[in-house]
Amino acid sequence: MSEHVIEVKDIGKQYRLGKVGSATIAEDLKRWWARMRGMPDPTLLRGDVNDREASGGDDYIWALKDIGFSVNKGDVLGVIGKNGAGKSTLLKILSQVTEPTIGSVRIKGRVASLLEVGTGFHPDLSGRENVFLNGAILGMTKAEIRSRFDEIVSFSGVERYIDTPVKRYSSGMKVRLGFAVAAHLNPEILIVDEVLAVGDFEFQRKCMGKMKEVSTEFGRTILFVSHNMKAIQTLCNRAILLENGRLIKDGPTKEVANDYLNKNALDKRTEYKWEEDEGPGNDKVRFLFLALCNRTRPGDSLFHLTDELELVVRVINIGMVSAFNLSIHLFTIDDVHILNVASPLVEAARGKYEFRCRVPANLLNDIGYSIRVMVVENGKGVLTVENAITFEMNEEKRDTLWFGQWKGVIRPRFEWEVKALQKQTS
Repeated sequence: MSEHVIEVKDIGKQYRLGKVGSATIAEDLKRWWARMRGMPDPTLLRGDVNDREASGGDDYIWALKDIGFSVNKGDVLGVIGKNGAGKSTLLKILSQVTEPTIGSVRIKGRVASLLEVGTGFHPDLSGRENVFLNGAILGMTKAEIRSRFDEIVSFSGVERYIDTPVKRYSSGMKVRLGFAVAAHLNPEILIVDEVLAVGDFEFQRKCMGKMKEVSTEFGRTILFVSHNMKAIQTLCNRAILLENGRLIKDGPTKEVANDYLNKNALDKRTEYKWEEDEGPGNDKVRFLFLALCNRTRPGDSLFHLTDELELVVRVINIGMVSAFNLSIHLFTIDDVHILNVASPLVEAARGKYEFRCRVPANLLNDIGYSIRVMVVENGKGVLTVENAITFEMNEEKRDTLWFGQWKGVIRPRFEWEVKALQKQTS
C-alpha cells in the first residue's frame, strides 16, 4: 500500500478584497460571539467564487474552496489551471507560507519550496551564506550542507558570484541558485512553482532532468506547477486541475492535461453542416459540409502532433460550374501563409461532390492554424470561405528535456541515423 506524504482535507482560503482584517468592530464582535457559542465563523458563510471575469457583490472571496487530495511518496504531481485558478495559493499553503482558512493539511517529511524568484533568500547575505541558511531551515547540519555545497554551486552556474550579496543577483541567477539549493539539500518533498520559466532553455532542461532524477532514483515527491503542458506530461505521473479555486479533476496526467487543453483551446471551428440553400455560396456552387477530422483517434477534437487529420469538403454544383477543383490554403493563427494545395480537377455535372484531403502526422507545429477553402473554375476562384476551419495542434509528449516553444510554423519529422564512429573507453 502506498504511503501518503501529503494529505489535504477540505481546505479553503478566504481573502477580503482591498482591506486587511474585519470591516468594523461590530463584525469582530459577531465573530467572537460565534466562537464563544461554538458556532461557525459568520464570515465563512460569505464569499464569492474566485472568478476574475465575473463581478461579485461580496468583499470576501474564496481563493480556494473544498480542496481535497492526497499525494503518495515518489509521486510527481502536476498542478495545472489558468492564471488565478488558485495554484500558487495552494502551494503556499503546502509550503506553510500561509495557513488555510478552513480544512487541514498533513505533511510527512521535509519540504523545500521554490515559489517566487528569491524565495527563502536573505538579500543582504551572500549566495554561500544563503545556501547554509536554507540548509539549516531544512534541519540539515553544517557538515551535510558542506558535503553538497560544491554540487549545488556547480549546478547553479553562479560560482563567480557565490560570495556576492544575493540582492545584486539577476532574477535568473536567483532562480538558478534557488532551484539548486531546493533540489540538492535532500528534501522529501520538492515544491516548484512556475518560477522556472524565468530561466533560460538550457537551465530549464537541467532542472527537468534533475527533478526526474530525484523522483525516480531517490523516491522524492514533487509538486510542479506549470502552464507548459509538454513539461507536465513528460515529468508528472498524475495531475490535478484547478478552476476558479476549485479542484475539478484529479487523475492520470494525460487525461487531466487533455481536459485542460480542451477547456482553454482557441475558438475552434472544425465542422459545419448546411442545408442545400443555406451554405456559403452563389448561383454557381455552394458548400454543404466542412470538417477537419482526427483519423488517428476518430471523434476526438483534440489534435496531437502525431495525429493524422483529414479535411472533408462537400459542395453542390448548381449547374453553372464546368471543370473545377478545390484550393486549400493553410495559415497560422497570426495570418502567416504556410502552404497551398489543390485537389484533382473535377469534370463536373450538376450534383453533389465530396473531397477528402489527408494531412499527415508529424507535419504541423504545436500552434494555432486556420484554413481557407476555395472553389476554383478555370484557374479563377468562384467561391472563397476565409477561416473556414480554425484549430490548434497540441504536443502530447516530447522525447527531449527541452520544453520551450519549437521554432517554425511546421515541424516535420525527418528520418535520422546516428552511429558511433569511435567510443572512448576509460
